[in-house]
Amino acid sequence: MNVVCLDMEGVLVPEIWIAFSEESGIPELRRTTRDEPDYDKLMHWRMDILRERGLKLKDVQDTISRIDPLPGAKEFLDELRSVTQVIVLSDTFSQFAMPLMKKLGWPTLFCNELIIDEEGYIADMKMRCDHSKLTTVRGLQSIGFDTIAAGDSYNDLEMIQASKAGFLFRSTEQIKKDYPELPAFEEYDEFLAAIKAAL
Repeated sequence: MNVVCLDMEGVLVPEIWIAFSEESGIPELRRTTRDEPDYDKLMHWRMDILRERGLKLKDVQDTISRIDPLPGAKEFLDELRSVTQVIVLSDTFSQFAMPLMKKLGWPTLFCNELIIDEEGYIADMKMRCDHSKLTTVRGLQSIGFDTIAAGDSYNDLEMIQASKAGFLFRSTEQIKKDYPELPAFEEYDEFLAAIKAAL
């Protein structure tokens, strides 16, 4: 029995923080887990910038409401879900992801929660568990599933390496160079074929 675990940002939808960086005119917010492997450090740094600039959760959500899935992502996901179980595993937050999940046809999503203060600022975050992607993959394996995992960033590598098959999708040149053993894809049709072959 197989289950495919997919990263969300960069694989199915554009990077939320890059889109927000462009809309808000704050170039520092372009930094993602492709650049900073320590997610906790990255998110607290982002929260500090938002508060300094007077930007609240609603400001980020306004940008997210205008983001569409990557071209071909919904069709890829629909086809994949017709042949196997799929879970989207993301380090993002439900307050960010729900509008995007709607546009993708409501796939199963495991993510985290933001803690919002009384003024509407992002005050902290409640992470589901440590090493959430790896922990989830191991949990699925413990109940009888073989996992196939794919992502584009440093925070996806643990789940990719722990799975029976793992892939990079539209990753950085540096990550592809550092992990040459991982098959890397740029187009959904080749990516889908590789996943199907691994089932």
